[in-house]
Amino acid sequence: MSDSPNGQSPTSPSTLEATRTTATQPQHSHLPHNILKGFLLAAAALFLFTCMDSITKYLTSHYNVPFVVAMRYLVHCSVMLIILAPRHSTQLVKTQRTGLVILRGLALTLSSLCMGMALQRMPLAETTAINFLAPTLVALLAGSLLTERIGGWGWAAIVTGFVGVLLIARPGGGLDALGVFFALMAACSNATYQLLSRLLASTEKAIALLFYTALIGSIIFGLALPWYWEDKTPSTMELVLLLSMGLTGGLGHYLFTLAYRHAPASVLAPMTYLQLLWAGLMGWLIFGTIPDGTSLIGMFIVAISGLIIAFKSHFTKAAPAKPESDQL
Repeated sequence: MSDSPNGQSPTSPSTLEATRTTATQPQHSHLPHNILKGFLLAAAALFLFTCMDSITKYLTSHYNVPFVVAMRYLVHCSVMLIILAPRHSTQLVKTQRTGLVILRGLALTLSSLCMGMALQRMPLAETTAINFLAPTLVALLAGSLLTERIGGWGWAAIVTGFVGVLLIARPGGGLDALGVFFALMAACSNATYQLLSRLLASTEKAIALLFYTALIGSIIFGLALPWYWEDKTPSTMELVLLLSMGLTGGLGHYLFTLAYRHAPASVLAPMTYLQLLWAGLMGWLIFGTIPDGTSLIGMFIVAISGLIIAFKSHFTKAAPAKPESDQL
């Protein structure tokens, strides 16, 4: 829910990278809810988001972070132009609140950069867990900026989430202090991205929101490319990995779009915490890192915080459905 995607519903992080634009998708009232299919699609999307974060972590040990993140955005944008532009043409760039759409893209760009800086310095599982503070921050910001009532359960989730992060990033825990700072910055930027996703969901087409995030990141990192260009030739494996980041992120968003067509957001939101499991497994298998007992407790508490918010949102009034043309 890294762009981590990264990401994902307004009450769940992102992956990610995670663009996690797709969770703003409303449901078609006439489509059957195949819950199992939605779960499988969401699980696959979260796995792809974790793959993207893992690739980012590996590549940032060989290249500078802006270069790695730039490749992700440039590939993602190119794929959208090649595959979607012929079919959707002007729908890719047509918006009603362009300023907020651009601000949303900037928030995700900053989140991706900070996530890369954090992954360069910290284990995958702990970085992912701190980024999962984003939905808790969304609940806090929604209370003050959107005048939404937080309520007792909301405040319990907010306090619980911060306690979990303190256990993960505790002094003496062995984590890089600057890495923790970047992870927290990524979570804050991700929360801003999700909050803007919530504001724009009623007026903007999902495909335009997805395209603008890729376009803005490509423009920003593309203009700065001469200052951080790596003057060395990537190996075949590194080249494949650089190209695969945009593909895994884009495909992850697409699968999340399909997931929300088969299962309601209130059911899928808790599923996003499966990414913590994927991150823990990949951190162990690829990088040989295993969180200590206290960090595992903190990760569990962060997940509980998000689940409280997810189930709390089940009782809120559902947003009206958009026309079918808004879907990918």
